[in-house]
Amino acid sequence: MSTSQIETTDAVALLKEMVRFPSLSGEESDIASFVAEYVQRDGVTVERLDDNVVFSIGGGDDTLLLNTHLDVVPPSSDHPYDPFDPVQVEGQLYGRGSVDAKASGAAMTTALLSLAEEDWTPDDGRVMVALTTNEESGGKENGLQDVRPHLPDLNAAVIGEPTSLQPCVAQKGLLILKVHTHGKSAHAGRSHLGENAISKAAEAIRQVEGLSLDREDPYLGSPNVTVTMIEGGAANNVVPEHSVFTVDVRTTPAYTHDELIQVFREHVDAEVEVYSKRLVPCATPDDTRIATAAQTALPDTEPFGSPTCSDWVFLHDVPAVKLGPGLSERSHTAEEHIETAEVHRAVDVYRDLIRAYFAPRA
Repeated sequence: MSTSQIETTDAVALLKEMVRFPSLSGEESDIASFVAEYVQRDGVTVERLDDNVVFSIGGGDDTLLLNTHLDVVPPSSDHPYDPFDPVQVEGQLYGRGSVDAKASGAAMTTALLSLAEEDWTPDDGRVMVALTTNEESGGKENGLQDVRPHLPDLNAAVIGEPTSLQPCVAQKGLLILKVHTHGKSAHAGRSHLGENAISKAAEAIRQVEGLSLDREDPYLGSPNVTVTMIEGGAANNVVPEHSVFTVDVRTTPAYTHDELIQVFREHVDAEVEVYSKRLVPCATPDDTRIATAAQTALPDTEPFGSPTCSDWVFLHDVPAVKLGPGLSERSHTAEEHIETAEVHRAVDVYRDLIRAYFAPRA
């Protein structure tokens, strides 16, 4: 379907067309071109930064960003339908990305274009939508991180991820540590001449699992610490001289990553290497304008904290909420699908949130 055949107010029709693009991480060029053409036809100015698409209404300094990602994870082996041929069955739309997170993208785009059609713009403000790349890859290449320096100063943000249209005001971060233990090699038949690095690793794991991290975040609780991988040894008849295990720490705003690293180094008798600390935890106080606007748009909901990361980490210095249609549990599954009614409702929620955010303050 060409862009001219989609009604500006029909978020589900837009979502169907977006699902047709197999936009795996790093392969978003075609969908970016489609979205840019779709938005431009209504006279809204679009900026293309590589395969990231940015468009806005209003020209004031008070900038509210709506962001979500264009990329999807690879299909599973057992989709009930072709993952890139959207199928609507009994009010449910199936397809890869239908939940995570093209539904948010379609609803955000439709919300902004419908406001533009009504000639609504915020007083002394700007509403900006950024549909970005490489969120799912988890690597150093990230569309929002690359785009952020080209955006104006941001006053608030909404991150489009599946939250069943419940406002998320906190999300856990991720700290990955590599813990190394060192010994002395020897023939296994004369093991008393060596020092077993694996035995030292076992003791270090007990120390890791016994750490007391008792500061709690009101929405996320305490950090979660899990040993996820271990390596050691070179041959079955040699005392191992080196072992390394990986620690996955799901962090909360109650501790900085540097504080946690210091705790590990003080209480674990081993070499603690910081493998990754870039995905920091995020939180927005309940009394900020964006949190209040979300509550105004969704008066019958309760804010919550999310255990999963998102591109919010690249906006951690900006008051933000994570909010979008769809069940998070359906993300990345063969059964990924979304209620079409929830996509339409998301448009209204984003519109109401935008208006509430820019409403005159007493």
